[in-house]
Order: sequence, then C-alpha cells, then structure tokens
Amino acid sequence: MAPTPKAYDYIVIGGGSGGSGAARRAAGWYKAKTLLVENGQSGGTCVNVGCVPKKMTWYFASVNETLKGAGHYFYDVPADVKFHFDKFKKRRDESIRRINGAYERNWEKEGIELVHGTATFTGPKEVVVDFQDGSGKQAFTAPHILIATGGYPILPEIEGARHGITSDGFFDIETLPRKIGIVGAGYIAVEMAGMLNAIGVETHMFLRGETFLRSFDPMVQETMTKAYEDAGVVLHKGYPGFEKIERLDKVDAVAGKDVHEKLTEGPSPQKELKITDKKGRVSEFNELLWAIGRAPEIKDLGLEKIGVKLTKSGHVAADEFQNTSVEGVYALGDVTGKAELTPVAIAAGRMLGNRLFGPPGLKSSKLEYDHIPTVVFSHPEVGTIGLTEPEAVERYGKENIKVYKTKFTAMYFDVFSPEEKAKHPTQYKIICTGPEEKVVGLHILGEGSGEMLQGFGVAIKMGATKADFDRCVAIHPTSAEELVTMR
Repeated sequence: MAPTPKAYDYIVIGGGSGGSGAARRAAGWYKAKTLLVENGQSGGTCVNVGCVPKKMTWYFASVNETLKGAGHYFYDVPADVKFHFDKFKKRRDESIRRINGAYERNWEKEGIELVHGTATFTGPKEVVVDFQDGSGKQAFTAPHILIATGGYPILPEIEGARHGITSDGFFDIETLPRKIGIVGAGYIAVEMAGMLNAIGVETHMFLRGETFLRSFDPMVQETMTKAYEDAGVVLHKGYPGFEKIERLDKVDAVAGKDVHEKLTEGPSPQKELKITDKKGRVSEFNELLWAIGRAPEIKDLGLEKIGVKLTKSGHVAADEFQNTSVEGVYALGDVTGKAELTPVAIAAGRMLGNRLFGPPGLKSSKLEYDHIPTVVFSHPEVGTIGLTEPEAVERYGKENIKVYKTKFTAMYFDVFSPEEKAKHPTQYKIICTGPEEKVVGLHILGEGSGEMLQGFGVAIKMGATKADFDRCVAIHPTSAEELVTMR
C-alpha cells in the first residue's frame, strides 16, 4: 500500500524567482502551509545562469571599457592591462552560492518546506516527487498547485549542435575563447556579444535578418546594430543557417569531461570547432553559443495526465489570473510564454498568493501585463516600455500619434575624439497618442538607461502625458534631462 500523501495548503513547483515570490507571499504573509519543490539550484535560472551572473559579467566588461576610455581623460592606463577572468568567475560563483544560501534561509524563516527533486502530477491535487538525492519518492497533496518551472535554452536539430553551448554553459566558461560565434538576434545574444567583445574576445554574430533586437523599436534595432559593428563585433547578416558543427580538438570521452588537447603554445588550450553553413562555407571558432530561444520546462510534469492545456507554442495556457485549464492548478513565468522576465514572474507570483490566501479585498488580484519596463544590458544599455512606433501606428493610426526623439552625445564622451564619440550613441524616443499626448511608448539607449528607465516606468504606468514630462524640472547636467526637455 502506498504511503499516505503529505498534505499542504499550497505546492509550488519551481523554486526560481517566480516560484519563490509565490511561496513567500503565501507562507510568509498568510501563513499557508507551503511546499516548494526545487529541481536544481535554489534561486532558479535568474540567480544561477541568468540575470544575476549576467549583470556581474556586464560590470566586469564595463570596467574594461572604462579603462580603454581612461586615456581620453588623460590617465596613463596601459593599453594591455591584464585581467583575470578565471578569478572573477570564482568570485562570481561565490556570490551566487551566497545568494542561494540566503534564499534557503529566508524560506526556512517563513515556514516554507523545501525539497529538491522532480515533481510529476498524479492527479489534479497531487504530485509525486522523485528526490534529487536518490532517497526515493514521496506523494504530496494540496488544493492549490503552482507550476513555475521556467524554461531552458533551445539547441537546434543540427549535426554537432551539442559541440556548442547555450547561455547556461556561458557561465561555466573559465578560460575565455579567442574567437566565438553567437547565433541569435534576441537580447541574450546581444548582451553576451557585447560583454565578450568588450573584454577582447573576437566576437561574431549570426543573424537571419539585417538587424538584431527585432521586437524592439526600429530606432533601437538600427542604432544598436550599427553600434555593435562600430565596436568591432562581426555581424553575419542574412546567414542561411548551419549544416553541421565538427569538433577538431579531442574530448576526454572516457572521463566524460570537455578537456581540450593543447593545440597551441601557451597556458590555455582552446576548443576548436569547424562550422559549415548551408551554402558550404566553412569557418572556425573556439566556441559557439546558441541563443535562439527558450522552451518551457514541462516534460517531466505529467500535465497530459490531468488535462492541463498547452498553447500552440507548447507553453502552459493560463488566463490573466494564472489559472490553467484545471481547477486549482496555476502557472506563471516563462513556462507560460508571457513577458519572459524575472520581475514579471515575481510580481505574478505575489499577486497569485494575494488572491488565493489574502483577505477578501485581494481576491481579484492579478498582474497587469501592459507597460512592463525592460532593459537590455548591452553596450550601451537599452531601456524600453510600452509600444514601439509601428505598434502605436497600428493601434491608434498614424494621424493620432506624435513622436518626439533626440540624438546626442552623453557628456561622459565629450572629451573623446570625434571618431570615438560617434561609436557611443545616445538616443531617446517618446511616443504619444491623443490630444492630451498620453505617453504610450518610451525607448532609450545609452549609458545609464537601465537605472533611468525605472522612474520613468512609474510615470508611464500612472498614465503620464508629455505635459507631465515637461512640467518636471530637469536635473542638469544629465542625459535623463533630455526626456523632460524634448520638443
């Protein structure tokens, strides 16, 4: 006879940012008996192989950019300043472990029970967890079960594709490749290309189109693509796709480790990859990074057993209240394919906790998915909220929108040579609609855009108009003042 399932008020599958937010709101605020099932490291994708290590690496690369520009401020900084990426990686990993430890301590303080393992639905109100430590399985029940398992990076079905890495593998790199190819045109590809190029790696990007960040405003697409070309990133536009990837160096197959044969003089042997595209052209790289999208992490959940419906893209179908097609089963975050950003998942998780366990006044709590600010930690940064110009034209009609835009050189680069200034663009665009000129889109690129966007995001979320922007006294001298003085 199977053991009696352990009962909870709330089971959260996936301990990443969204799952953590949901569990902490339920247990910490409302004292619901909560079980958190984590398949992998605490903190999930964002902490371990996403936002947090990415931003640390962006800072690392930005330091190198500052050193390169120091000569314009008459600092005698050698052109070949040595850095130690391996030591930085070790320190970054230590920081991640510390953050993970803080996650688990907070969960314990708030009364959340944490188990590590793979959860599978055996009924609408029951899951069985296969424990990660090999100690066996246990059934758990709850009237409310949340799916917050996130996604995983996709590999294409190409011969030898696994010789490359994804964004997950990027954070395992200890020795920087001399030459890397990056396949993709989204924000992950752009961020990683910018970081690697800034620290001296010969960086190539393979784009099916002519620009990257194609879901962004045309100003962002065109300006950033040119900025990367000016910075030395080699763009292969309109590439036809790869036929196969071959490994030219040796791999220790017996040990199951990626140990490279030393092919060149020096202390750091490199991977050697030969890439053949669909036109028969051959190129060689020391690393290949796939950044072609992510898929929902649902294969082990057994959703078909309980009738949870999926979308055409294979994500879990969920309504505006995070309900799936099965009563008492909810989904949020990347697994739903909606606004795949960590803060979105956290906010949705908290709203769901309010609705399920909060007071009557919060029973209609839900996340609003319009006007979500987002930043690309590229070089330079990009910030965007609301509609692009084409989207605004389609929604309101060209005659009903007004666009304000500006292009200038940020003061930091004022002492640079004219040739160098041109390589560091700053551009802003405000998109307004109606006679009151309500701001429905804001797109900024340039140094400091990430921090700048948060405050303007609040204003736009509150329904700010261009007149509201104009009434705000400018902070001088800053780049941000251009947003409240634009004519």
